[in-house]
Amino acid sequence: MLISGDIGDEKFCNEAIEKIMSEFKDIHILVNNAAEQHPQDSLVEISSEQLIRTFKTNIFGTFYMTKAALKYMKSGSCIINTTSVTAYEGHKTLIDYSCTKGALVTFTRSLHLNLVDKNIRVNAVAPGPIWTPLIPASFSAEEVGQFGSTAPMKRPGQPVELAGAYVFLASEDSSYISGQVIHINGGIMVSS
Repeated sequence: MLISGDIGDEKFCNEAIEKIMSEFKDIHILVNNAAEQHPQDSLVEISSEQLIRTFKTNIFGTFYMTKAALKYMKSGSCIINTTSVTAYEGHKTLIDYSCTKGALVTFTRSLHLNLVDKNIRVNAVAPGPIWTPLIPASFSAEEVGQFGSTAPMKRPGQPVELAGAYVFLASEDSSYISGQVIHINGGIMVSS
């Protein structure tokens, strides 16, 4: 089922979850994966509108969608958030985006603590330089040509290289994992 809308709008998130419930009757796995980024060369170039929009999509959307889904999630369910290597390293031109991804790490850890007694696991995946439509839409041709070259593996990852982490976190194989972040980033070392 595809549902188009603005996840930065709490009403939309509630309506989307209600449509899912009416069709499927249950929610066992929630993956929060929507994001937007708008590179700027300087903090002073980030408008209030851009800051609000980036936070609404990247953090408010995750908060609203999770809040709406939690009403229906039972013991054994799981939530998987998508953060980013930028939450750990920062990024020269993605200041607001990096802030939202750091907030998602903290949201993941805090929600884990809040839900662990209900046996609902909460984890995250932190992609590094992964080739998605966001890349050519966000960066210049020169930057796109160099994308991923600073990772130790010297290339961008492909979306399929992330899939296994999400499948693992959604499966019973990860039943003793919660509050954690899996880093899929071409060998970039990060500290939590």
